[in-house]
Amino acid sequence: MRGLSLAKTALNSVMVLEFASYVSGPYAGMMLGDLGAEVIKIEDPKSGDPFRGWGTADYSATFGSVNRNKKSIILDLKTKEGIKIARDLAAEADVLIENFRPGTMDRLGLGYDELFLSNSRLIYCSVTGFGRTGPYAQRPGYDTIGQAMGGLLSVLTDLDAPKGMGISLSDHLTGIMAAYGCLGALLAREHSGKGQRVETSLLSTTLSFLGENAARYFEDGNVPSRKTRTQTAQVYSFTAGDGKPFVLHLSSPPKFWEGLCRVVEHEEWISDDRFKSKAERRQNYEELEAQLSIVFKSQSREYWLEKLLEADVPAAPIYTLDETLTDPQVQHLNMVKDVPHAKVGSVKLIESGVRLSDTPTEIRTPAPLHGEHTDEIIAKLKLKKSGVIK
Repeated sequence: MRGLSLAKTALNSVMVLEFASYVSGPYAGMMLGDLGAEVIKIEDPKSGDPFRGWGTADYSATFGSVNRNKKSIILDLKTKEGIKIARDLAAEADVLIENFRPGTMDRLGLGYDELFLSNSRLIYCSVTGFGRTGPYAQRPGYDTIGQAMGGLLSVLTDLDAPKGMGISLSDHLTGIMAAYGCLGALLAREHSGKGQRVETSLLSTTLSFLGENAARYFEDGNVPSRKTRTQTAQVYSFTAGDGKPFVLHLSSPPKFWEGLCRVVEHEEWISDDRFKSKAERRQNYEELEAQLSIVFKSQSREYWLEKLLEADVPAAPIYTLDETLTDPQVQHLNMVKDVPHAKVGSVKLIESGVRLSDTPTEIRTPAPLHGEHTDEIIAKLKLKKSGVIK
C-alpha cells in the first residue's frame, strides 16, 4: 500500500491516514500528498467531508482545492467494523492526521496512546482550534476565530471598521504548520526509529505567524495595528488616475526612496527635513502618503508602474485573481494545471508553491469521489493481513 506514483518523489514510501475535514487537516495531507505520500482520507458513509457539499454534485471546487492526490475510503466509525479497519490501517501507516475536537479520537479507540501500542513508528498529528488542553480546548475552532484570537486580524483590518478576510489564512497556515511538524517527525524517526505526537492549533499557529509583530511589541511595548508595519516597512497603496490600485514597498535602501522622488518629479523631497530619512518618513507617513496620492492621480497605473520599475522602485499592481492568472510571469511559472476528472472531464488546480529539483512535487490525481477507493484499500489490507502481499 505504498506510493501512488512511479516517479521519484520525496515521500513515495510514506502512507498517511487523514481523519480530517474542511481546511487545516486536509491541507496538511494534501501537502504531503504533493510530495509523493499515499494519503488515505477516511470519510463517513453519509456525505463525507462537509466541503463536498460546497459545490456541484459531481465536483466541489472548494473540496478539490485541498484534497488532490488522495484516496477516499468510507468507514463508519460508529461501528466496531469501521473502527477495526481504521485501527488496522493505522498499524500500517507512517502518519496520521486528525482535526476532531480534543478527546474524540480517544473515545473512538483511535487515540495516540492506543495506536502507538501497535505501531510505535506512527507520527500522530492532531490539529485543533485552541490546543489539546486548556480552558478553550472544547470550543469550536474555525478560521476567522483563529485569526481574531491569534491577533492576526488586528493587523489586517481597520479596527475602527473591522472586516473579515477574503481567505482562510489561519486554516491554511495551520495546515502548513502541521505538514512541517510531520516532516520533522519523519526525519527524527530516521534516527530514533520511533514515531511521536505532533500538535498544532489555529491559535498557536496564528500567534507564531505574528512573531515579527510580537518581537517589536516586546521591544517597545507598542501594540501593533495594521498601520504599524506599513509605516515601518514604508508600504504605500494608491489608486491611479484610471482607478486601478497599486502598491509601493520602499523598505530600507535609500535608492528606492530617491528613485521614487525622481519618478514623481519631486527631487526636493530627497533633502526635505520631513522625508529625508526613513525615520522621518515614518513620522510623517500620512503627509507623504497624501502628497503622493495627488501625484499618482494624474496618470494611469500602467504609466506609473512603467516609470517606477524603470527606476528600480519596488512597485506592483494590486491584482484581482483573474489578473494574476493571466500575468506573464505567473504563466511562465506554469502554476495552473489541468487534471483529468472522471465526472467533469477536467479541473484546474494551482500547483505547489515549492520546486524540488530531484524529487519534484506532483499533482497526480484530482480530489477523489466519496468512497472511490474503499474496495481497493480494504482488499489490499486483507491481502496484507493474510501475508499475500507485504
